[in-house]
This record gives sequence, C-alpha cells and structure tokens, in this order.
Amino acid sequence: MTTDIGLLVSGLVIGSVLASLILYIVLSKKAAQAEGEARSAEAINNELRQQIEQKTGELARTQNELQNESQIRAALEAKYHEAEKNLQSMEKELIDKFSTISLEALSKNSAEFLKLAEEKLKSSTVEGSKELEGKKDLIDKSIKEMDKTLSDVKQKIADVGKGNIEVSTLIKKHEDVTLRLRDTTEHLKQALASSKKRGEWGERMAEDIINLTGMVEGINYSKQKTLDGSSGRPDYTFFMPNHLKINMDVKFPLDNYMHYLNASTNHDRKRYKDELLKNTKTMIKQVTTREYINPSDNTVDYVIIFIPNEQVYSFINESDITIMDEALRQKVILCSPFTLYAVLAVVRQAIENFNLERTASEILELLGEFSKQWNAYKDKFRMMGERLDAAKREYDSLVTTRSNMLERPLRKIDELRKQKAIAFDSNLKLDETGAIK
Repeated sequence: MTTDIGLLVSGLVIGSVLASLILYIVLSKKAAQAEGEARSAEAINNELRQQIEQKTGELARTQNELQNESQIRAALEAKYHEAEKNLQSMEKELIDKFSTISLEALSKNSAEFLKLAEEKLKSSTVEGSKELEGKKDLIDKSIKEMDKTLSDVKQKIADVGKGNIEVSTLIKKHEDVTLRLRDTTEHLKQALASSKKRGEWGERMAEDIINLTGMVEGINYSKQKTLDGSSGRPDYTFFMPNHLKINMDVKFPLDNYMHYLNASTNHDRKRYKDELLKNTKTMIKQVTTREYINPSDNTVDYVIIFIPNEQVYSFINESDITIMDEALRQKVILCSPFTLYAVLAVVRQAIENFNLERTASEILELLGEFSKQWNAYKDKFRMMGERLDAAKREYDSLVTTRSNMLERPLRKIDELRKQKAIAFDSNLKLDETGAIK
C-alpha cells in the first residue's frame, strides 16, 4: 500500500515537472514569438529609415508607417496580456488537476515559473519599447530634417520664381526693343527703296563726314555745281590750292546687295553678286568722262566715288579684289565713310599747309616792318629816358643848390630882424612883382 502511494506521489511529481516543462516551453515559444515580432518591428523600422533616406518627398507615407508601428506595439502589448491570461488559465488548470497531489509544490513551481516568464516578457517588452522609442526619435529627427530640407527647397523654388519673373521682364523688354528695331529697320528699308531717297541719304552722310573734317561750304567746297564747259554736275566739288578742284559723286548700289542677302539659293546669290559688281564698274566708267575729270576746268586727274555703307563697300572689295586696282587705273578712288574721312582730312591739311606757305613771305615782310618799328621805338624810348635823366638832374639842382642859395639871405634877414627887434607882420604878402603890399 505504501509502495503504491509512493508511486502515486512520484507520478504526481513527475507529472508536475512535465507540466512545468510544457508550460515553460509554451512560454518560451511565446517569448520567441514576441522577440520575432520585435525583430520584425526592427526590420520594418530599417525599411522605413531607408525609405525616408531614399524618398524624402513621401512624408505622409512615413507618418502612416509610424502609425503602423504604434499599432504593432499595441498588438504586442495585447498579445502580452493575452499570453498572461493564458498563463493564468493554464496555471489555474494545473492547480485544479494536481491540487489533490502536491498543491503546495506545484503552486511554488508555477509561481516561480510565472515570475520568471513574466520577468522575461517584461524585459523583452521594455527593450522593445526602448528600441521603438529610439527609432521613433530617429524618425522624428529625420522628419525634422526633411521639413527643413523642404523649407529650403520651397525657398529656392520661390527664389527661382522671382528669377523667372525678372527673366520674363527682361525678355519682354528685349521683345519690345526687337519690335522697335524691326519697325525702324522696316522704315529704313522703305526709305531706301527709292533710288532718290538713297541718294539723299548718301549725300546726308557725306555732309556729316565733311563737317567732321571742318570744311565749310562755299569756302572749302561747293555742292551740285554744274561744271564749266560741260553738262556734268558732280555732287561735291572740293577746292584745292592753285585753283585746283576735286570732284566727288555719291553712289549707293543697294538693290542688288539686298537681293543677295535675301536670296535663298546659291545660284541667285551669285547672280545678284555679279550684277552688283557690274553696276560698280559702270559707276566707275561714268565718272571718268570730261564731266568729272577736266584739266581745262582746273580739276585734278582723279575723281572720288563715295559709297555710304561700310558693308556694301567691304562686300564689293571681298567679291572682286581687283576692282580697286581697276578703279585706280582709271583715276577713280572708291571711298567708304571711314576712308572718305581720312582722304578729306588729308586734303584739308594740305590746303592749310599751302595757305600757310603762301602767306609765309607776307608774314616775313610784316615781321621785318615790325622789327624796324620796334628798333625806332626803342631809340625814342632811350632818348626820352636820357632827357628824363637830365630833367631830374636839373630838378635835383633846383631842390638842393638853388634852394640853399635862396634860403641863405633869408636866414640873414631873419637874424637882423631879431637883432633890431623888428616885428614881423605875418599878414604881409608879396604881389606878383615881388613888392610888399
């Protein structure tokens, strides 16, 4: 009987131990599951951190994921409470089953095991909470940095917007200037469409250049004056020394040049270029007649053609490098605005030098007459000085010697008056003859 009881007790103890092991295993699984869930939460946090670093613009999504973490934490706490309830129910069941055998031993083992499991769960929960709090702080810090970055981006976007406004304003101004320039160009194009208008415009440029050189109409040049003995009427005639003259005509071959610029094919450009060169050679021939070069009319043996546009002048020279030599062989000088200024400046300087040379002899004669009169002036001035010196000597003689000789008898008279006690009437005066009255 005793043996049976011992066996029964041993069985109860073994069963209690087995139940404790089973309970420990169950709780370990629960703890492992909780740790797995914590590791899952850490993986989720790492993934969130990577998403924050890679996609700074997804702030709303990050906040949603934070809410998900909070929900997971709440779920973990709920599972913890559920596990605690399960442990309590299991404890209650074990107590009910083995209360008849070893209530005290089983209760003690269960209490220790529950305490151990509770401590382990609490430590895991605290560690998970701390880790979640640290990750939350890291996420909050990242969110603040993202907010700051977004603020900087917004400020840069605002600055770019201001810059775009300024650029738009400048573009608008350039458009206005371009429109005005287009209108001016169109008006100029219309004005130069007529050959008469082009001639007037070229003459105006020529007059501006002539005025810059200091020449005066009627003195240094004449305009559109018919030559003697011919029907020629050059645009300008410049007066040279010894009654010589230089004639100048203004030519503006613009039509073919404009056609060349507006041509769309190489064939058309070549055709208009050839026409321009042909017109230029025709202009050169026109001014080589006696109407422009006439020695009997005291003209020099060359004439000037003024082309009032640097681009046209350069294009002609570049298109035919021999045209300048051909013009010089025919005693014709082709001038652009710059070269015309240089030529006229040289002409004016030559005229001034000639006039100075022509008047040099007259100036020398005047200088000789001036020298003669100057010497006579110096002689007269010297003689007047000598006479002034003689007059001064006479004056000094009167002031000193003569005055002393006259004062000597007066002093003696005064001494006699004092010796004889003769009163002196201060009212006595001398008349014009020197008698006392």
